[in-house]
Amino acid sequence: MIICTKKMDYPLGTQCQRVQNQVMKVNAEKERASLRCMKALASRGCVDAVSQQMASHPQYLESFLRTQHYILHMDGPLPLQYRHYIAIMAAARHHCGYLVSLHSAHFLRVGGDPLWLQGLEAVPPRLQHLDQLNKVLAHQPWLTAHSHIQALLKTGEQCWSLAELVQAVVLLAHCHSLCSFVFGSGTDTDPVPLPRAPNGTPPGYCLCDAANGNVSVPQPLTSPSEHTTRRRSLDSSCEMVCLKERIQKSQEEKERRGEHLLHTQTLQHTDVEDEEEMTYSADPSRFITDPEFGYQEFARREEDHFQVFRVQDYSWEDHGFSLVNRLYSDIGHLLDDRFRSVTALPSSHGPDLKRATWNYIHCMLGIRYDDYDYGEVNQLLEKELKLYIKSVACYPDATKTPLCPLPWAPLKPSERIHVNLLIMEARLQAELLYALRAITQYMIA
Repeated sequence: MIICTKKMDYPLGTQCQRVQNQVMKVNAEKERASLRCMKALASRGCVDAVSQQMASHPQYLESFLRTQHYILHMDGPLPLQYRHYIAIMAAARHHCGYLVSLHSAHFLRVGGDPLWLQGLEAVPPRLQHLDQLNKVLAHQPWLTAHSHIQALLKTGEQCWSLAELVQAVVLLAHCHSLCSFVFGSGTDTDPVPLPRAPNGTPPGYCLCDAANGNVSVPQPLTSPSEHTTRRRSLDSSCEMVCLKERIQKSQEEKERRGEHLLHTQTLQHTDVEDEEEMTYSADPSRFITDPEFGYQEFARREEDHFQVFRVQDYSWEDHGFSLVNRLYSDIGHLLDDRFRSVTALPSSHGPDLKRATWNYIHCMLGIRYDDYDYGEVNQLLEKELKLYIKSVACYPDATKTPLCPLPWAPLKPSERIHVNLLIMEARLQAELLYALRAITQYMIA
């Protein structure tokens, strides 16, 4: 009888253990999301609206922040000023004032020449030469050709190195696709969180000083360029406490103002003693040429010399990953982790709909999968949803006015953001495939 009773009780004990494990897992996910937000807070001075939107998917947010931090701040062939200016150029193609203003402030923070912010005519010729590739990748990536790469890498004083160009391509594709997420999630209407500490936060500088209103920064022991390429450590318990206090203060302040929709707002610094917060606003139109150039239907083009990009001939897994990782160390692993993270996100609509969304975006950009039945796109994606996906992926700045909201109702906020993340990552991979294929053609020519 005792043995029988134990056998009968055993499943109940197992079930309790499973419940405990699920609770622990949920708590761990919340802690990871909080940590991601605090890391973003430490590197920027506040949690930007993009990170807040993505926080409902903490595993993806971790991958996104790691990649973005690497290409903007870590070791690489391009100077920091160039990186943020390239980000400005990319965001300007979609008239994304949020990202243009954000990177303009970062550009000044890392020592960029303020004259460059007057427009493209004020920058060095090598940045001006990048404008053509920027324009093509942003709107009609299938036009990216061997000639674009050759023009930038030709010998001369203003030429690019291959490593520099690969980092620039990654930056352009990252920011173009991020514009889609910004407009799709309504982030472009939010105030821009701007950095205040010059040349980054030096090692040994505790955020307690900033939280208490003391904005004096000790002089760095090494050059500013060395500081701006390193992430500060978050291991200090003092820093963690200060970060949590700042988040709490920000939330309390917003509640007093009646701003309850935190997912569409940017956490503001609430220090009353620091009244001279740096602000910067930039007109995106000054950073673009040929403003009439935009997306055109790939399937309806009249030219017959642009062939469909077949993934079986050039894919991310077999070609793009190895090339970009060889020319720009470790970025391939970071990008691949982003692609895997977004496709692994849980969804109540199943993997078939996610794949249909991904392949539909690639199809609009001229990329086809021979092993996929495109009849599933019309079966799984409603007409209104297809219109939304196309608008956000191909001409995101047109979504400033909500002409085509998501048709799924009721839909959880995390699932809405999931759709926008799929759009962003599919577009990012598409631009990278076109650019890396052109670079491959240049290298074997």
